[in-house]
Amino acid sequence: MLGSTHGTLTTDSRRARVIACGEQPGPAVHGRPADVDDLDVSGRPLYGDVPDLDRFFRPESVAVIGASDTEGRPNTGVTRQLLGWAERVGARLHPVHPSRPSVFGIPCVASVAELPEQVDLAVLLVADPLPVVEELAEAKVKFAVVFASGFAETGEAGAAAQDRLAAAVRRSGMRLLGPNTNLNAFERFRDDLDGPAIALITQSGHQGRPVFALQELGIRLSHWAPTGNEADLETADFISYFAEQPDVGAIACYVEGLKDGRSFLLAADRAARRKVPVVAVKVGRTETGARTAASHTGKLTGADAVVDAAMRQFGVIRVDGLDELQDTAALLARARPPRADGVVVYSISGGTGAHFADLATEAGLRLPTLSDAKQAELHQWIPEYLSVANPVDNGGHPVGDWRGRKIIDAILDDPAVGVLICPVTGPFPPLSDRLIQDLVDAAEETDKLVCVVWGSPVGTEPAYREVLLGSSRVATFRTVGNCITAVRAYLDHHRFTAAYRSPLDEAPRTTSPSFRKAQALMRPGQQLSEHAAKQLLRAYGIRVPREQLVTSAAAAVRAAGLVGYPVVMKASGAQIAHKTELGLVKIGLTSASQVRDAYRELTDIARYEGVSLDGVLVCQMVERGVEMVVGVTHDELFGPTVTVGLGGVLVEVLSDAAVRVPPFTEEQARDMLGDLRGRTLLDGVRGRPPADVDALVEVVLRVQRMALELGDELAELDINPLMVLPRGQGAVALDALVVCR
Repeated sequence: MLGSTHGTLTTDSRRARVIACGEQPGPAVHGRPADVDDLDVSGRPLYGDVPDLDRFFRPESVAVIGASDTEGRPNTGVTRQLLGWAERVGARLHPVHPSRPSVFGIPCVASVAELPEQVDLAVLLVADPLPVVEELAEAKVKFAVVFASGFAETGEAGAAAQDRLAAAVRRSGMRLLGPNTNLNAFERFRDDLDGPAIALITQSGHQGRPVFALQELGIRLSHWAPTGNEADLETADFISYFAEQPDVGAIACYVEGLKDGRSFLLAADRAARRKVPVVAVKVGRTETGARTAASHTGKLTGADAVVDAAMRQFGVIRVDGLDELQDTAALLARARPPRADGVVVYSISGGTGAHFADLATEAGLRLPTLSDAKQAELHQWIPEYLSVANPVDNGGHPVGDWRGRKIIDAILDDPAVGVLICPVTGPFPPLSDRLIQDLVDAAEETDKLVCVVWGSPVGTEPAYREVLLGSSRVATFRTVGNCITAVRAYLDHHRFTAAYRSPLDEAPRTTSPSFRKAQALMRPGQQLSEHAAKQLLRAYGIRVPREQLVTSAAAAVRAAGLVGYPVVMKASGAQIAHKTELGLVKIGLTSASQVRDAYRELTDIARYEGVSLDGVLVCQMVERGVEMVVGVTHDELFGPTVTVGLGGVLVEVLSDAAVRVPPFTEEQARDMLGDLRGRTLLDGVRGRPPADVDALVEVVLRVQRMALELGDELAELDINPLMVLPRGQGAVALDALVVCR
């Protein structure tokens, strides 16, 4: 990510800073407007290039540095695997070793300088890759793979060594995979499978094994990128590349840490534009250390919450387990787009159907009630006493004869149905065999999704091993949970991409008139007083109460008369984070005497607490609405983030907040509100009128603009409470806290 900025930066100066840092704007991508700038107003790139990795995965020539054929040596096994891989991809392999005349019968050269041709890919089987990387640069090698460990994963000294390696790679113009990677890119991929493929990206080779094993179930894999420590090539590079490959139906990722937040968003945006699903396991859901923050927003927004929000914003499907990763990626890679979002559960047991329906509905799947006409049609083959409204319970016996296929076809013929799921908790031949065959046959003749959950713990039954796994049209699962997760992801993905409008296209590229006013208020390294913080909000068009800052009791009385009773009085100072806890807020004052007394009490408390004041605020008292919090924090990976949630004095107790990474659209700002558990409060409860949601969204968007323009200078912003008034009356920031970077 780009570093902090101080002082006024024009768009041109931001561009100069980005280029100086080595972050060259990339060329146009799929869907990019032809006349836009490459940088947003914060100086971050809006479009990224796609690395040409064709010669990495399909090189014409390969050099193996440190090749060996001595049995028992680790390098020998690696060399042998690389020989087999090179033969499969049609590449010429050149062993490099200073003291061997040949390796496995292939003539060996003593050094990189002696290679007989310019090679596409060099594989380094040496403990210290840095000198070799510099030699490869001289030889104009395009790609290198470094297996050696002992870099950033080992601590500070290893991180420094990795930095030196990365710097050498940048100077060379070569691209490097690793260090601390493995042989997964050079596995034997089955070439007898057809259909859309899964491309796999993992930072830990072993964690990709379950997805790689899908080939044994007939699901094709096209690539495996084991990124290791990502000194150069990173997860985002491979997402961008795979999204452009016509045979890739889904991208599956196991991610331990993202190297650069913006690069990841650019790659995810490319995949979303091309409607290529990205499914990811991202470890690190739990916080390993407490975040120190003065604002409520900082306490509400953990690092993983930001990663989660960023993924959802750009359509990355996050799952928890490797089993979910393989099942979800497999379904998304092979299933056709849905014709409808209705899900029908079809079973031979009322108990099975009811249980599955409960779980599916709880997960957010829509199980529509079938029409009376459709139910009457199904009752031609299913006894009247069984429910066919959805779930459809056939009672078991109809699946054993000609009626079974009739039932399935009738369900799939319903235009409201997009997905048919049949959970089979255990085999019951011959009925289960006939049921599975009918489902497979029906799936071959429909463009709707047919899923089977084969719940048998054995998994050796012919109906499963030979019929289900032999079908490329039926999505087969072993657990109910994985089926529901995958189907929900399938419907969500197609709903998301059908409506996707990239927020990067709409991101501001030049500063607003508010920017210069705001910069004059910033105090690097300091916390602003409430009065100054509200001036900052006012500069960005965010409404604040009528108020005056006073330094005497007499002035307070005069201000109250101008503001209008009743009034609120608050101590204002740069070091006051939470005034309510210190008793530095007085509300509902209705007379001059109350104002004078309040002024003396506030200044006395501040003096006792050792709090320095710049004065006392006499504020308009705003009628009650819904108290919300809107804020900005600075994430180490993604930069400024925007949070909205339920506010007030119990904000941290309620901990009900949603976060987004700028830039985001108005629609995504509204989606933030839908993420809140307390969303219904905005609709009006217990006789209260609906809140002005449009005004709340407008504040969120104005805060986003502030985050983009001041984000590298703004450590924290906290508007709490933001009083959202009844519909049509707006929203007012009653308090604000700003901490400058």
